[in-house]
Amino acid sequence: MQYKTLGNTGLLVSTICFGAMTFGDKGPFKAMGGLNQSQADDIIKSCVDAGVNFFDTADVYAEGASEEILGQSFRNLGIERKDVVIATKCYGRVGEGRNDVGASRKHILEAVDASLRRLQTDYIDLYQIHGTDVVTPLEETLRALDTLVNSGKVRYIGVSNWHAWRIAKALGISENKNLARFDCLQAYYSIAGRELEREIVPLLEHEKTGLIVWSPLAGGLLSGKYSRDNQKPANSRRSDFDFPLVDKERAWRILDVIAPIAKAHNCTAATISLAWLLAKPAVTSIIIGARNDQQLQDNLKSVDIKLSDDEMKLLNAVSELPLEYPGWMVPFQAMDRLEPVPDRWKRMAEALATK
Repeated sequence: MQYKTLGNTGLLVSTICFGAMTFGDKGPFKAMGGLNQSQADDIIKSCVDAGVNFFDTADVYAEGASEEILGQSFRNLGIERKDVVIATKCYGRVGEGRNDVGASRKHILEAVDASLRRLQTDYIDLYQIHGTDVVTPLEETLRALDTLVNSGKVRYIGVSNWHAWRIAKALGISENKNLARFDCLQAYYSIAGRELEREIVPLLEHEKTGLIVWSPLAGGLLSGKYSRDNQKPANSRRSDFDFPLVDKERAWRILDVIAPIAKAHNCTAATISLAWLLAKPAVTSIIIGARNDQQLQDNLKSVDIKLSDDEMKLLNAVSELPLEYPGWMVPFQAMDRLEPVPDRWKRMAEALATK
């Protein structure tokens, strides 16, 4: 296993994070796995044996059962609290009340106490705001999180599924008001979904903010089960829940390039897809979810796969995003600054024509 620091902190987390969304059989998230306590214990043991120290869940997964099962697994297996990094999230609706959702101070303070009880712990390593609250002022959310850090209930804070501008604004408020700052972003990113690279990845790299990737296999589309000829295989999650949104035709072209690379490394398309992500400098850790040990071991192999420069070039080329404004204008105008040459206009036009 490999480890990286969580953003600009001293906390070391495994580059593979296990996502406990598959734990529990309550509510809509039961379609993600529905694993019981015994099954969860087996998977957690395999993770720890492989060197995984990072575990992610949320209060809305299986209506809280995911947190309960994860916390109980650590106890059942005799895993010391100091040896694992537990991440959970709040924001989603957890009750019928008007304030049982969102990122208000009231909801955050109530949600963290509920998560602590379910996880059977007195602190959470990484506490994340699970979505964008369009009602609560950013400063209110940040002050509530700062209170949790100062109280010791939370060690680090993060955010999930936010726009780049909103993350930047939050970081600015934290610096200006001397509040705890977001140490990481949890976001969707895959070789079939690289939109994050337009604005968010450059922001994270500039601010030294970590990136935790959810759905690195695009909801199973890159698992190897799916193809142009078999777009709805039996017993597959995406067949019933087509999420996240992916350009399918583009995904098939990517899988065509992945196939021979996977064969050369004697592994699956899923392993290569994860290895591609792990090779990206901005990525801190990728969240994998498994229903059984075979899936888990297949995903864990990605840590040991070293893609060659030529393989990375092939994968990058087939999955490259089309340029969007101002993405094509910035390098065009930067040529005067970085490389002033008489034929710059002609060369830039030729470069744009190839995109």
